[in-house]
Formats: sequence, structure tokens, C-alpha cells
Amino acid sequence: MRILLTNDDGIASPGLRALAEELQSVGDVVIYAPEREQSCSGHAITLHKPLRIREAALNGLPVSAHTVSGTPADCVVLANLQEAPPPDLVVSGINAGANLGEEVFYSGTVAAAMEAALHGLRSIAVSVTAYQDCDYRAAARFVAEFAPTYLEMTLPPDTLINVNVPNLPPDEIAGVQVTRLGRRSYENFVEKREKREDPRGRPYYWFGGTAQETDSGQGTDIRAVHSGVISVTPLRFDVTAYPVMDDVQEALSALDITQS
Repeated sequence: MRILLTNDDGIASPGLRALAEELQSVGDVVIYAPEREQSCSGHAITLHKPLRIREAALNGLPVSAHTVSGTPADCVVLANLQEAPPPDLVVSGINAGANLGEEVFYSGTVAAAMEAALHGLRSIAVSVTAYQDCDYRAAARFVAEFAPTYLEMTLPPDTLINVNVPNLPPDEIAGVQVTRLGRRSYENFVEKREKREDPRGRPYYWFGGTAQETDSGQGTDIRAVHSGVISVTPLRFDVTAYPVMDDVQEALSALDITQS
């Protein structure tokens, strides 16, 4: 198995190293990761400047590693151009911090896995639900155990797997569950909703806020991790709102617009 690893926390992330160490037991690992942190970068692709790839050493870890001067999605695109044959599996993570509910639309971790899926590659995004004192062991072990089975599954195109793992020691994980996305919005996303001034009197804003869980019911990714369970959510690129297509068509038909 050829495995490409990337992330949005950067090449120096301990989560990336934990994943690389564990996945060496199931395949040949190559790493293309951002040279610096790219959290919350979403699915950005760099168009306005050149991108550079540099070899990296991960303190004696015997894997081929490279830094990319761009986003997580850039890493996947460039790795696909550089590596032949293409990887059998792309794993993005292990991210420090959950990617639950609508966070998947902001996450560079999930975006890298989505970019891989758009290239026809099997992909997994994996996160732990803490930002500090993270225990990556359960997440790394789960991905290593799940990967061979995942590659044998029959799935529709443009599909990826989003995994969220409670920040617990492996022996305290309560199980694993297939889930749907919950809802998780942020209060006071722009801190204090007002501009501040730096020491030179120039205005600035600081994004932040507290997560508000508006749908954490049974079957959601949010409920699973709160219960100490690994959440496994299949995602797809197609976000079309099919149930309202007829309503929109009816509204359009009422307009006095010539339709070809």
C-alpha cells in the first residue's frame, strides 16, 4: 500500500509524526505537508505565487518527507504530480482539534482529503478533539487498522471519510460509530465584534469565538465524540440541496424570463 500523508498543522506537527510512525506497519509512507500551520485554510489553492517543495527530515523517521510552501490542498495536488504511481490512500492529519459539523467547510485537514477524492483517490481526514495535551495514539491506531478495509470498500466517486477521535488513551475509547454531521456554529466569531488597534494605531480584527452545538443529537459526530466514541462520517463533494430543487424550479417558472 502506498500512503500519502498531509495535514494543515504543518510538517512539525506531532500528530503527523504519530500517524507516520503507525502507518509504516501497513504501507510505504510519503509525506507532503505545509511548511507552516494552515489551520482553517479551507480548500484554498495557491494561484498568486510560486510554490516550492523542499525535502524534510523528521528526526530520524525513515520516510520520504517534503514541505510545501502552500495549503493542504496544494500539497495533495503537488504530491500527485511528483509521485508515481499515485498513492493508494491519502490520509490528512492527525489534526489537533475536532472537525465536526460545519467545521468541515473551514478545515484544511478535510479539504486535503477532499482534494484527494476529487483526484479519484481514497482519502481519510482524521482529528483528535483537543488542541493541547493531545493523545494521538488511538487515532493513529484506528487509521492503521481501518485503512486496508477501507481500500476494499465499494464507494461512489468523490467520497471521503472524516474521522474524529476523542482525546483519550486507547483503552478508554468506547467504540466506533458511523455518524452524520451535527451542527456547530461559533458565537462572537469576530472577537468583541469590533476593531482593535495595534501599537502603531492601525486597526485589526481577531477571529475567534466559542463553539455552540445546535445539533448534537443521536447519530451525530458531535454526540459520538462526547460519548467517548470514534466518529466516522462519510462525506461527499456534492452538496446540492436536492429536496428543494422542485421549489426553486417553480419559483423560476413564475418569472417572466425567456428560457432556452
